[in-house]
Amino acid sequence: MASNDPLAHLGVRQTARGGEIRVASTHATAIELCIFSADDPTWIAETHDLHRMKSGIWHTTTKSLRPGVRYALRVDGPEGPTHAFDRSQLLLDPYARGLARTADGDWRSYVQDDAFDWGGVTKPNVALDHTVLYEAHVKGLTKLSPELPEELRGTYAGLAHPSTIDYLKDLGVTTIELLPVHQHVSEQRLQNQGLINYWGYNTLNFFTPHAAYATREAQFGGTGAVLREFKGMVKLLHEAGLEVVLDVVYNHTAEEGREGPTTSFRGIDGATYYRQQADGTYIDTTGCGNTIDFSQPVAQRLVLDSLRYWANEVQVDGFRFDLMATLGRNGGAEFDREHPLLRAILDDPALQGVKMISEPWDVGMGGWQVGNFPHGYHEWNDGFRDRARAFWLTDVGVAREHGTAPEGIGSLARRMTGSAHVFAHERGPLASVNFITAHDGFTVADLTAYNGKHNIGNGENNRDGTDNNRSYNFGVEGLTDDPVITTARRKAMRNLMATLVLSAGMPMITAGDEVGRSQRGNNNAYCHDSELTWLDWHFEGWQHDLRRVVQRLLQVRRENPALRPVRYGRWGETIPNATQMDWFNKEGQAMTMEDWDSPAERTLQYLAASTPEFEEFNRILLIVHGIDEGTEVTLPAHEGVDGYTLLWDSSHDDISDLVSEHVPGETLAVGPTSMLLFRAHG
Repeated sequence: MASNDPLAHLGVRQTARGGEIRVASTHATAIELCIFSADDPTWIAETHDLHRMKSGIWHTTTKSLRPGVRYALRVDGPEGPTHAFDRSQLLLDPYARGLARTADGDWRSYVQDDAFDWGGVTKPNVALDHTVLYEAHVKGLTKLSPELPEELRGTYAGLAHPSTIDYLKDLGVTTIELLPVHQHVSEQRLQNQGLINYWGYNTLNFFTPHAAYATREAQFGGTGAVLREFKGMVKLLHEAGLEVVLDVVYNHTAEEGREGPTTSFRGIDGATYYRQQADGTYIDTTGCGNTIDFSQPVAQRLVLDSLRYWANEVQVDGFRFDLMATLGRNGGAEFDREHPLLRAILDDPALQGVKMISEPWDVGMGGWQVGNFPHGYHEWNDGFRDRARAFWLTDVGVAREHGTAPEGIGSLARRMTGSAHVFAHERGPLASVNFITAHDGFTVADLTAYNGKHNIGNGENNRDGTDNNRSYNFGVEGLTDDPVITTARRKAMRNLMATLVLSAGMPMITAGDEVGRSQRGNNNAYCHDSELTWLDWHFEGWQHDLRRVVQRLLQVRRENPALRPVRYGRWGETIPNATQMDWFNKEGQAMTMEDWDSPAERTLQYLAASTPEFEEFNRILLIVHGIDEGTEVTLPAHEGVDGYTLLWDSSHDDISDLVSEHVPGETLAVGPTSMLLFRAHG
């Protein structure tokens, strides 16, 4: 970092003259550093005035700023509709590396001790085409795990316990994507209702791990103990070859709207940090009360410095950016795909090789930007989610009621082969993060068990959460013992998981979907820290079966590069690390327009051949049949293909008793609404 960079070294750093603190505030007229007594974190033992530089950076140096010392800022400034200066308020340093609470619940910054021995462990650097994301909540994943000692359940240490690592490795995922782990708090509305922001999308500070996810020993272990436990988790996961991606919430802060709590940014320089109209009204593109103004260099720098810290000092492997369209809004609050921050995140030398995943929308005008982020980002593909759900669920429900599904198979095929109609050619299929479910919305089991949401427990009279679930209960709302319905539901889960894992793109599995976890129809369980949201590790027989299916699907994905192309193919060209695809109808003939589009013809076969760059040549045949009646399919003839080996069939939990070897021209019986995968060989 250049020494003449005015935004360099914000926060506290140790120098030969003591601890130096640097704070950015364009509009402040005075900033005071308050250092608290080591014996009483409510007692200000000494104060120091910060000195303003021409750049709007305030600083001072004192030997009192040493590891473990708690401190706060008091800031004065002008009055006015866009300002909220109040010299009596004790504010958090936005760059604080450590936070602690007083007995009465107030927050204090403290100088962090970030020493840690990585022991030579490095990042796994999983190739993009091999990456399988597993979205999980730190607490919810292990809180009920019977394999863990009680004191480790629901903690960073529990996530890194050998039993948890063995489970993830055995399943076949490569990268755990953690719901927010920056220190967060619950909104005032939830606190008043006796509820909690369980998911954590309400960040208090962008540099500190959430203390409540640490073990009790670490929480009371003194300076640096929580951070050491977090780093220890990363180290152990890396030793096992597993990556760590953090879900980061830079689009807004926990200060809420103008009437919300002032804890840091608003009191330091709210007119700079937050988007506001001239009368002080907040411009809210996040739906959370405030929006960080990323047309401001200081806000851009805050994000970059936070990313550098977590990627380099804490060694995480990537980030998933919540409501990332907000990070790309310019001075007029309009989205700009070449926004300086979006470009800087990709171009920063300190962030090379770090996986960058965008949630490519927010709730503001022009907020839906799927496919419109620069090359280098991987985007959540809601179109993939919606089409996969509709094909296997609502289309089936409509067909049962009216005799015909509303749509043919063509739109699903486009999604499964990489959504080339959404993402620019140079970005390739890995620009698409494919998902069926995520933390918000139904679980995969609930998609097959509920036609509507059941969110009464959220305290909003069932008004919250989406009504557009594209779910189908197969005849009964909620739990049932009817074997016909449960059999149909379980096959639908297999089809959904297969569509996810066998499609081109980067798959993301939501923790628990591999065992059919249910939230009893709640599709917005953000405020429940309970058995409703925690993974129940006592699996029934059918759940073990589903897990083995997902495990098998991930295995065949690993073993067949034709399923995970890096680039889009082009007709008539051989492009390295792409797939060459041939499409056939159920008669084994080339697809016609009617085959693509007719709701009565929801069956296709596609033969995908890899164009090797780093792996051996590979060719697969995938059959997709989307009608609730069985059919016959003639396996296609193709040059260089002498036979087909069955790898998987969604009509069965176990294919070991099925005939595995088949030849071109052979006619197979295909079960209702099912998928079959073969390896083609010459």
